[in-house]
Amino acid sequence: MTPLLQSFLYPKKYWLAAQHMKSLSKRLRKYDLDVKEALNRLPKEIVDARNQSLKRAMNLSIKHEYLPEDIQAMQTPSEATFKICWPL
Repeated sequence: MTPLLQSFLYPKKYWLAAQHMKSLSKRLRKYDLDVKEALNRLPKEIVDARNQSLKRAMNLSIKHEYLPEDIQAMQTPSEATFKICWPL
């Protein structure tokens, strides 16, 4: 591994890595507040469904499995969702 790459990967050992981690955490904290505000504005049912989906995704990722096809069909976004999120 090159010394430059090491300087980005080991924050306890390298000053540059520590500075990079510090600046990155500052930027991410700003978005964290935005996400919390958005979640506070959503209805409880949608937040619960989101949390359940995230738990399922993490569980399947850890197990290295795919979502069963019958559930995938239910999870597939409709055309209307695509038009709202990604207008063409």
